[in-house]
Amino acid sequence: QVQLVESGGGLVHPGGSLRLSCAASGFTFSWHPMSWYRQAPGKARELVATVNSAGAGGATTYADSVKGRFTISRDNDKNTEYLQMNSLKPEDTAGYYCRAAGIDYWGKGTQVTVSA
Repeated sequence: QVQLVESGGGLVHPGGSLRLSCAASGFTFSWHPMSWYRQAPGKARELVATVNSAGAGGATTYADSVKGRFTISRDNDKNTEYLQMNSLKPEDTAGYYCRAAGIDYWGKGTQVTVSA
């Protein structure tokens, strides 16, 4: 069965960095574009970044709010997706979730809290 397990969240000061990981199983990881979403309390879930499949060129796209600060990547040999987050701001505080395009499944997410 499909599983997406996010990890790497935590508490960090403004300006700090974190690297999130998403371990995937139960489907052919390399075939699917992969994304990171986030949801802050009282707000809708929003798309943060997407990395296309290698077969489609592996292109990346970002929300304007994180462009230049976050980097999405994937390792198809390890069935793992990453989100490197630098220059973190308090408004980045949220639960972060990975998702595979075309698969209706959400993992439990990992919490990122940016606070002084």
